[in-house]
Amino acid sequence: MIKEVVPRDEIRIMEVCGTHTQSFFRFGLGEFLPSNIRLISGPGCPVCVSTQDYIDQTIQLAQREDTIVATFGDMLRLPGSYSSLEQEKAQGADVRIVYSALDSLSIAQSNPRKKVIFLAVGFETTASTIALSIILAKQQGLGNLFFLPSLKLMPPALAYLLKDKRLNLHGLLCPGHVSAIIGLIPYNFIPRKFALPCCVAGFEPLDILEGIYMLLRQINSGKPGVGNQYSRVVTQKGNLAASKAIKRVFQTDNASWRGLGEIPGSGLKIKSQFSEFDAKRVFPLRKNRLALSAKQKSCRCADILKGLVTPAECALFSGVCTPEYPIGPCMVSKEGTCSIYYKYR
Repeated sequence: MIKEVVPRDEIRIMEVCGTHTQSFFRFGLGEFLPSNIRLISGPGCPVCVSTQDYIDQTIQLAQREDTIVATFGDMLRLPGSYSSLEQEKAQGADVRIVYSALDSLSIAQSNPRKKVIFLAVGFETTASTIALSIILAKQQGLGNLFFLPSLKLMPPALAYLLKDKRLNLHGLLCPGHVSAIIGLIPYNFIPRKFALPCCVAGFEPLDILEGIYMLLRQINSGKPGVGNQYSRVVTQKGNLAASKAIKRVFQTDNASWRGLGEIPGSGLKIKSQFSEFDAKRVFPLRKNRLALSAKQKSCRCADILKGLVTPAECALFSGVCTPEYPIGPCMVSKEGTCSIYYKYR
């Protein structure tokens, strides 16, 4: 079916969702595509785009004797300038893996003499549950629970990426999870401003292949738009209740992305009405200015997150940098491009 709509020239499609990357390689979907279609992985892993400064701040908080750090598992082994949460945990720091931001409430309730800090990392999908957690914490009067935000917004990052002519993209496969929250409307700028087709897709193998097929039909027609393969979950306006919670707790802010730099309006910060839960305002956090090691300087995660190179083009990949001994963030998370390449290729 796809071959019927494939142009002769090379087609470069970027997906910006770690789950898409994982499914594509796990199920060997590249074998079903013509050789002139190239799927490029972008900054779809929220752990991977967390900055070095943020990781160092989490380590500072973990080193305090009066704190409990609650975090998603992918953050544990992320290397900072001089340590990682895994190393701090091995040395006695109280670092706990949770599956939801809501878990941090019960930890705070059970440990009233400790300061509990949840590492609020993620895109719009995670931001909604974190917003709800902060609302509940205020309602319950939890004075020992705090959140260290590193929340990113996908549409501003896409606008930033599309300005880079080196990518030479022909279409975007948009993330299903994020789109379930924000809907389709925020992507309208992609065909309008950049004349580029885009399509939201689900995560099953047929979802991804159909999403690519829908993109190719747009490319052939010369009429770019916003496609929706994932219509069973994603609507035009998205999840209004989740969006309302996000707007109640957070406001947009400039944000630094690892590999991309600072992108205006691409992050979320906690509003002043909930400032008592903002770890950045409550705890003294310093910026470390440690020199990077030779290995860290050779790491090409920044270019991989931009879609400019593949993991195989990094000299450290699979030899020096492995999931057991990661040098860069893309090798740590299960949604990181390097980790996925290592496991499935």
